[in-house]
Amino acid sequence: MADNMRIDIIPANSFLGIAKDYIDMNLVRNGFKEIKSYAFNGTKLNTLILRDNRNLHHIQEDAFQGATGPSYLDVSSTALSSLPSKGLSQVRSLKATSAFALKSLPPLEGLAELLEAKLTYPSHCCAFHTWHRKQRENASRKFCDLSEAGMEPTDDGMNLVIDINFQYADLEFGCHSSPFVMCTPKPDAFNPCEDLLGFPFLRCLTWLITVFAVAGNLAVLVILLISHYKLTISRFLMCNLAFADLCMGLYLMLIAFMDFNSRHEYYNHATSWQTGPGCSTAGFLTVFASELSVYTLTVISIERWHTITNAMHINKRLRLHHVAAMMAAGWGFSVLVALLPLVGVSSYSKVSICLPMDIDTMASQIYVMAVLILNVVAFLVVGFCYIGIYLSVHNPEHSTRHGDTKIAKRMAVLIFTDFLCMAPISFFAISAALRMPLITVSHSKILLILFYPINSLCNPFLYTIFTRAFRKDVCRLLSHCGCCNANSDFYRSQTLASQHTCTNKVADKKPHSLSFYAYHVKMKGCFLSKGAT
Repeated sequence: MADNMRIDIIPANSFLGIAKDYIDMNLVRNGFKEIKSYAFNGTKLNTLILRDNRNLHHIQEDAFQGATGPSYLDVSSTALSSLPSKGLSQVRSLKATSAFALKSLPPLEGLAELLEAKLTYPSHCCAFHTWHRKQRENASRKFCDLSEAGMEPTDDGMNLVIDINFQYADLEFGCHSSPFVMCTPKPDAFNPCEDLLGFPFLRCLTWLITVFAVAGNLAVLVILLISHYKLTISRFLMCNLAFADLCMGLYLMLIAFMDFNSRHEYYNHATSWQTGPGCSTAGFLTVFASELSVYTLTVISIERWHTITNAMHINKRLRLHHVAAMMAAGWGFSVLVALLPLVGVSSYSKVSICLPMDIDTMASQIYVMAVLILNVVAFLVVGFCYIGIYLSVHNPEHSTRHGDTKIAKRMAVLIFTDFLCMAPISFFAISAALRMPLITVSHSKILLILFYPINSLCNPFLYTIFTRAFRKDVCRLLSHCGCCNANSDFYRSQTLASQHTCTNKVADKKPHSLSFYAYHVKMKGCFLSKGAT
């Protein structure tokens, strides 16, 4: 039966009594929208072809109840979003090509006899790769154990396991074979048959990093935004950095939640996740956060280098509106870079962790290479600025040995974390972008989870939480709630004493020592107290 566009359903008992023997039923290019329960009741189906019924979107659970078979089922080019979990136990060959709405498979226990599958999405073949192998290996393990134990031969000189394999070859009890369902299309190198976060230790690390990254950056944002102090350049930049790193923490949280929900069954979630809004959102968050964080770190480094090297030139200082304009440009750049994969330049759906790894077109390859090179350049700028700062404060005419050591250690930590984050990722990513990958996607997940979010994890602590100014803000806010009053009074008295001392020094110093005073106060007061001690 074909080309009957006016038939929109197949009701119960539609084929009852049509034949007593096994039949091949060909129902192609019809107007079917739904197949009701008991539709094939009383039939013996050898093959059932439902191909090209483009309006067919649902087969009820009991549609094959009362029927024998089918052994071959073809639902290609239909709108089915799922297959019934009952009635498919005798299917040996399943064809579902171009069935783009079919993003999940029924419970595999209902396809126990399946030997061949031609599907739409590669991830579905992973289901049979793992589950069916386990079923057959469990059945053959007994015989393999007996063989490996050195079972004594029977009276006719044959080993029992060899004899069983010889007489019942279709049971496939080969101890060194790996029987699989013949399934196409096969998974590619970008989407191996594994959970989203492949390794158990990686799953634990992801949750640990997520908690610290989200909690740390959220705390920084809350304290800086609700404090009643004037918005300075330092506070403004710290807020931008904390927001960027918070977005990275949210990306890791999305990945961790998806891994938790799809554990051991990612093959049934892979297509809907990677092609849906979840992966697009995660990809946008991580690229936006990464670029904004790198950009903000670069601006912070340039601002501090400019401030310290021009301490005597008041008219050369950067003002808040200058830095705000720079950050507006950074936001625009970060949003643009994160949006490009959503409009066809590379793609977030290439891999399960939603990074733009698609380099199939020239535009995509140029995009990926440009982003990586810009990040490397940004790291070099940050390193140059901090080295310049260190050389300035290391001058014995302008700082004490204790101050040099303290600042040098802090700079070393900052540059080391930036290098640890950027170097391995940039190296392997650039090699992959040049179509010369050095590691697999499974191993790249380890690299990306361990190194990619290092800055987002460390920045709130190195730049803000571990600084004296932040502790002062926390104590003052807690003092309004009746807590930390002693520490708040201590910090307040220190601030007043510092201001009084500075005023006296300005009056007492001779003109020739003014240069040292201005430089020393600017370097110590601005650099140490405002977030980079």
